[in-house]
Amino acid sequence: MILEHRTYTFKPGTVDLWMRKYEAEGLPVQKKHLNKFVGLYVSELGHLHTTVLMWAYDSLADREQRRAAMYADPDWKKFISEVWALNAIEKQDVMIMNPAPCSPGV
Repeated sequence: MILEHRTYTFKPGTVDLWMRKYEAEGLPVQKKHLNKFVGLYVSELGHLHTTVLMWAYDSLADREQRRAAMYADPDWKKFISEVWALNAIEKQDVMIMNPAPCSPGV
């Protein structure tokens, strides 16, 4: 198992707009194609205007195959083009993480 950890930094005042759109349109498409949705988290303290989105996959090959199918989906293409048009995201960081031997489920 691997974990994809995506951190998005937004322009002030745009997180709620993005989140409503993501929950209504983006997340359903991703749930159709990607593996296990771990969660979406929003900063309360520290680095404000930040979200963390996590997905679990069986392997890098599993991730690659699933994401390719998602990218080909017309609903995803529509959603992502509208998200970029919002001009809300300032920065995106993506990490692929391997579980430590003491992690649950390893």
